[in-house]
Amino acid sequence: MILATAMLLCLATMKEGKVMTNILNIEASARHEGSVSRQLTSQIIEKLQAKHPNATVTTRDLAKGVSLLDGMTLGGFWTPADQRSSELQSAIAESDTLVAELKAADAIVIGMPIYNFGVPAAFKAWIDLIARAGETFQYSDQGPVGLLEDRPVYVAVASGGTTIGSEADFTTSYIKFVLAFLGIKNVTFFDASGAAFDEKAALERASAQIAALN
Repeated sequence: MILATAMLLCLATMKEGKVMTNILNIEASARHEGSVSRQLTSQIIEKLQAKHPNATVTTRDLAKGVSLLDGMTLGGFWTPADQRSSELQSAIAESDTLVAELKAADAIVIGMPIYNFGVPAAFKAWIDLIARAGETFQYSDQGPVGLLEDRPVYVAVASGGTTIGSEADFTTSYIKFVLAFLGIKNVTFFDASGAAFDEKAALERASAQIAALN
């Protein structure tokens, strides 16, 4: 009886998809009040938690500060763990925390404004700290291989005038490429571009896409 019950639970889980227990929320907007991308990430998280009510949310607000890559940090990355000095270990402590958050996440929700056709500097700094050889990717005879388990990533993209998918959009292609480089290929974008011209329409368009999320 116990075995049969366990099998039924397993089949139910497979049918409904992987249960999310930890959602990592990355906020890249420099603004808090009036941020379109932050409004949308809240909607995405609400949608996910409705399906996974026991899921916790870990928020990493990059607007509150993220370190830039420097020589000491690189030295820590390149030095074998058992040979790192306390100074080098301290230099990579922030990166270790960010990598641990990423590895623990069952799903990732990213609020992404487009600044001057690309990602905000704080998001690039985050990427520099989580893209680590031997931790999140490795080199092989066939080229680089991502070490992260694939998982769903939901990206709310807001822009003033840059149209997603246009030749001026260097944001969505960068996000897809760098995440795939780390092993994560299940990326969904929600389009709130053109907010400078009609913010209401941009929000409604993205909100409709979020509402349709299964």
